[in-house]
Amino acid sequence: MTTATWFIMIGLLLLLVGFTYSNLRSVPTTSAILYLLVGCIVGPMGFGLFHFNPLKESALLEILTEIAVLVSLYCAGVKMPSPVTFRRWRTPLQLAVISMAITVGLVTVFGYYWLSLPLGAAVLLGAVVAPTDPVLATEVQVRHADDPDHLRFSLTCEAGINDGSAFPFVMLGLGLLGLHDLGDSGGRWLLMDVLWASGAGIGIGIAMGCAAGWLIYRLRTKFEDTVFLESFLGLGLIALAYGICLLVDAWGFLGVFSAAVALRHTELRLARGTQAFPAGVTTPGSKVKSRTETHMHVSESSLMFNEHLERIAEIVLVLLIGGSLFWNSWSWRAVVFAGFLFIIARPLSVYLGLLGSRAPMRVRHLAGWFGVRGIGSMYYLMYAIQHGLPEELALELLHLVLVTVALSILVHGVSVKPTIAHFWHRQSS
Repeated sequence: MTTATWFIMIGLLLLLVGFTYSNLRSVPTTSAILYLLVGCIVGPMGFGLFHFNPLKESALLEILTEIAVLVSLYCAGVKMPSPVTFRRWRTPLQLAVISMAITVGLVTVFGYYWLSLPLGAAVLLGAVVAPTDPVLATEVQVRHADDPDHLRFSLTCEAGINDGSAFPFVMLGLGLLGLHDLGDSGGRWLLMDVLWASGAGIGIGIAMGCAAGWLIYRLRTKFEDTVFLESFLGLGLIALAYGICLLVDAWGFLGVFSAAVALRHTELRLARGTQAFPAGVTTPGSKVKSRTETHMHVSESSLMFNEHLERIAEIVLVLLIGGSLFWNSWSWRAVVFAGFLFIIARPLSVYLGLLGSRAPMRVRHLAGWFGVRGIGSMYYLMYAIQHGLPEELALELLHLVLVTVALSILVHGVSVKPTIAHFWHRQSS
């Protein structure tokens, strides 16, 4: 395909989705399904106008997916309700840490015994497909910080956290393959990749978000007519938090998500004064407004721009996924693996991970199904390939992950709207 053809195709897709947005919301499909089908039609499964080879273009795809995940994590973070309390965050924390670790373990066992993968490759596969996706899961994400839906909050928060908490398992898989130093008896891995990288990422993110929120408040208080370019402030916070995390070997995904949450929390707290939030109270519903509340918060005003970037990234990346698939990609081996992940590993890990939780059983059932896999999984696989994953193993894992992501887009996309509608109907009845 020529450059002109690419522009025409993407332009037509953008116009189609733009004109039919309200229609897409009323039918059991998603825009990601449309992009995937177009990619398959113009790719090797259809007219063969183009073929994207993720193995040869792994460096490019790593950067594209990395940017998409970072923007999506920021969007998810600034939609988190305030105040941040353990009681509210307990369920998503259990999903993002306990359930994800169980998923890695289950996939490792399946990959080692049924797929006959080396142990390191099986662990790596588990780490790649375990985190849920913040880019393609927009249908089950919170709409705004005041969204009362406990299911949406849990799934959005889980996706924000586990895209960073999966990294230690990726490094463990690479270490077992001899591509990363785990230290004696895994000591270096536990100390550096788990404790330091995770803790430092969260700490840096919180510090950056709080500092940005405080600076914005002080400038608007001292200079009442100050006008900011909010979209640049959001992108700058993403880049700064991520860059500092990379500099000190911390997990940048955790840093960016934490920075967005901290920015939102700090802006709302300072806008109401120096007192702490009462439990369960959010600022937007308050009738008492300070001088700074006459401005839209940066966390809110930058959200729209970043969500548009997120949608553009979704179009490009899902088209590339569709253009990477051949008819023989849909092997029984890959389809059975995806079925195991969706039907056994995800639901079982959710039920086990939420033991002792107060989450309603309906929420557990739906969380067990809506573990959308997508762009985050592609990033982790490209990261592993760029860090020396042998070509034979890379091709095997790429085959499994591409089919899993494509099936996730299809089955979760088709089922999300009727399932959520039924859930809300049961809630209201």
